[in-house]
Amino acid sequence: MKAIHTTALQDFDRLPDSANVRLPVVAALHGVSTVTVWRWSKNGTLPAPEKKGGVTAWNVGALRRAMAQTA
Repeated sequence: MKAIHTTALQDFDRLPDSANVRLPVVAALHGVSTVTVWRWSKNGTLPAPEKKGGVTAWNVGALRRAMAQTA
C-alpha cells in the first residue's frame, strides 16, 4: 500500500467529515478487496463515491455514517 494511503488509513479517525479518501483506503478500512468496495457501493452497503476533477473518492463523513449503521 502506498505511503499516502497508509497515512490516510492511520489518520482516518482524525480526518474531518468533509475529507475524501481513495479506493485503497476504503478497501483497507473494511478489510476487503477493491472489487468488494465497488460492489458494496453499487448495492448501497457503502455510499457511492464522488468524482471530482477526474478523481474518484469516498466522503469520510458518509463512510462513517455507513459504518455506524452496520455496527
